[in-house]
Amino acid sequence: MKYVSTRGGIAPISFSEAVMMGLASDGGLLLPEKIPVFTPAEITDLTRLSYNDLARAVFTRFIGGDIPEPDLKELIARSYASFAAPGPGDNPVPVRRVGKLYIQELFHGPTLAFKDVALQFLGNLFEYLLHKKNRRLNILGATSGDTGSAAIHGLRGKKGINIFILHPDGKVSPIQEKQMTSVLDDNVFNLAVAGTFDDAQRIVKEIFADLKFKEEFCLGAVNSINWARIMAQIVYYFSAYSQIPEAVRDNFAVAVPTGNFGNIFAGWMAKKMGLPIRRLLLATNANDILHRFIAANDYRLEEVVPTYSPSMDIQLASNFERYLYFLFDRDSEALKQALDTFTASGRLELDKQRFARVGNDFFSARADNPATLEIIRRAHENHDYILDPHTAAGVYAARRYLEEVEPGAAVVCLATAHPAKFPEAVKKAVNSHPPIPRAIAALDGLPCRCVKISADTGAVKKFIREKLKS
Repeated sequence: MKYVSTRGGIAPISFSEAVMMGLASDGGLLLPEKIPVFTPAEITDLTRLSYNDLARAVFTRFIGGDIPEPDLKELIARSYASFAAPGPGDNPVPVRRVGKLYIQELFHGPTLAFKDVALQFLGNLFEYLLHKKNRRLNILGATSGDTGSAAIHGLRGKKGINIFILHPDGKVSPIQEKQMTSVLDDNVFNLAVAGTFDDAQRIVKEIFADLKFKEEFCLGAVNSINWARIMAQIVYYFSAYSQIPEAVRDNFAVAVPTGNFGNIFAGWMAKKMGLPIRRLLLATNANDILHRFIAANDYRLEEVVPTYSPSMDIQLASNFERYLYFLFDRDSEALKQALDTFTASGRLELDKQRFARVGNDFFSARADNPATLEIIRRAHENHDYILDPHTAAGVYAARRYLEEVEPGAAVVCLATAHPAKFPEAVKKAVNSHPPIPRAIAALDGLPCRCVKISADTGAVKKFIREKLKS
């Protein structure tokens, strides 16, 4: 398996090279040259596997011979050993029936967010590849909340790795901030940027675009621009399918709360690999650029507004380029022209033929703050189940889909975070805080370390240079 850039500016590279490169050197995003496909019979066989064996079966299609099978098996086992694994057969991402819907709980990892599923694996993968190549790596990433803490917990103390994480100052939840800043390992650096997540993400992209700086300081990516993140997330779509009753699998749909388009792109890849997903239901909050695109061909930048689901307080979705690459039939030149137009005008609009294809892939819905609280309240009152505000947006999209499109669908809603990470939003909805799990209670009173910094690429470069040269 070889990997290429969405912008067509690099020769095909191996899986290991793609992981280490992160963002392609031409500024594009890396993707497999061909999408591997499972036959229906193979899909049936996959439903009988444990989660770890399922991950190995999916990963092998993308890794090829880059990692020997015994090593891959050990990497996967080590990555998911830290999950609470409350599901049948110790499945780390269990599916539960909640009323007419199914909820896949992706929050049983060390930071209680779905990002752990990918980043526990990626941390071990980085350490493995660096050891083999006798190299060092400095990870640079931006977070709207959960990616940062999951990345830090996946990489803390790893040999040969430093991690620099940017988050928007005061715009992540207090628990998300504490999960990041209370990690005091010498290889962890937290930067609170005076701006929005989009500012932090822009800085990271601009630094990666400076190839001289990137090479001098051996920079790598841990955000979902790194292909290995997407690859690891593909697995739980297959697991969700295997956990719902066989009688309803023909009507399988998945609701995905998303801001950066990475999680739902993993679902799109799973569908292209042969998983019979009827429709992917994209859910946004009031920062609804992705919903507007799917519903009305309106991909236009607006101001980011704060919501109860801060991890989705994003306008510019970095993984959207991967989907556009396929929508433009892998024509990198046409894609670059569209992106240049977007950069110049702040707007992207598809022709009618391409836009029709979008509707075949996705349904979308927008859950504002009142709708989010109402969904949390109803789930608690009717089913004694507490949703976090991001998951609530997904449930809102699922209910709209059942009402408007396919009443008989078997919809799995991805639960992307534990509700205790957003206690104030939950309290507004149900008049009490959610129960506090041990992993959050342990944060109380811990010392923290963080550096406040301006939303300036030069300032962040200076900080990285000083830390790595000292």
